[in-house]
Amino acid sequence: MNDFPQVLENRIMDDLGANYRAWQRWVTFERKLSIHTQRAYERDLKMFLIFISEHIGSTVNLTTLQKLSISDFRAYLADCHRNGLSNGSIARNLSSLRSFFRYISVNNNVQNIAINMITSPKIPHSLPKALTQEEANSVLTDTSNTSNLQWVKARDIAIFYLLYGCGLRIGEVISLNGADMPLSKTIVVDGKGGKQRLIPILPAVQTAVELYLNLCPYNLADDGPAFLGVRGKRLNPGVIQRTMREVRATLQLSDSATPHALRHSFGTHLLINGGDLRSIQELLGHASLSTTQRYTELNSTHLQQVHKNAHPRTPK
Repeated sequence: MNDFPQVLENRIMDDLGANYRAWQRWVTFERKLSIHTQRAYERDLKMFLIFISEHIGSTVNLTTLQKLSISDFRAYLADCHRNGLSNGSIARNLSSLRSFFRYISVNNNVQNIAINMITSPKIPHSLPKALTQEEANSVLTDTSNTSNLQWVKARDIAIFYLLYGCGLRIGEVISLNGADMPLSKTIVVDGKGGKQRLIPILPAVQTAVELYLNLCPYNLADDGPAFLGVRGKRLNPGVIQRTMREVRATLQLSDSATPHALRHSFGTHLLINGGDLRSIQELLGHASLSTTQRYTELNSTHLQQVHKNAHPRTPK
């Protein structure tokens, strides 16, 4: 029962523990959720089980979960609010619980309709924060103060080019291996949920990556990392995040100028310059077009101007 913290060890019955571990394997290998989502789901479920055990004053098993009422779930959500969880965290919490309850319903016929009658809290509608085209270009050319090592500077610039020039997530860049190098005109990227997508590579991106490869003091193995830290191990994303903080301080950019903002800038600037939503969706690897459509809100002023200039009924 070592999957659970000490507070849960004597409160979880064997049938529930076995299903918890099976559910872990399911979200990992079947649903192929990212490691961050997996850990969040596991934390959420453990927190819920601790609360339920204390709420009912006894051990918890599958039968316990089957008998939970709407008031039990609402009591848990109220506890989340008291503990300071945001609406976004609570909504994810419900998603985690629904995932587990769906699993035990399908695999053990343990059904609880109350969980599906709980409404998720409203989450503030947030827009991706993009850099201007001038700001993005300045990031690609100013890493002069980030390291004394030329190959490290070249590495950081190459990564920024992949984020902004290809719209990759930082995890996707870090996951590239030596076999992916040198870059050709396209690259196949493993995105969220194990979904692959084909990304065209701009000549400027190829050039930046080739400079890094030429300066890198380590030999890249086909099955080893393409982007290395100074000790020759696979680069930690935190290193790039720190570099970006240093660059934005030098350039006096806002705190929203993060590595992920370069990916948002890729989508935003494609849309500004005439890219269609479906193509941008494919390039970014968004599962839903509604996610990509958020970029249209970022550029409403620009799009209104395009409409004004292009529509035949607009007075000239």
